[in-house]
Amino acid sequence: MSETTKVGKRYTVVVPKSIRARVNLEEGQSVLVRAEGSQIVIRPLPKDPSEVFRKLIPDTYSEAKYEKKAEEVLTKSARARH
Repeated sequence: MSETTKVGKRYTVVVPKSIRARVNLEEGQSVLVRAEGSQIVIRPLPKDPSEVFRKLIPDTYSEAKYEKKAEEVLTKSARARH
């Protein structure tokens, strides 16, 4: 899908409504802008960055879960020094 728009003052570009709807772009959402040769690519970034981490890391970090292990490692390290 393609649409035509104009570059405005201060080089602003308005993303047409049909394109915004298709990619679920919301006002205030961050986008990544990059040049690919002579083309400009605009990619919406996730609205919730932690959503990306949840997809990448299936086991969510829990301080209680890892606190005991960290304490054991520190204790071993301290004992090894003395």
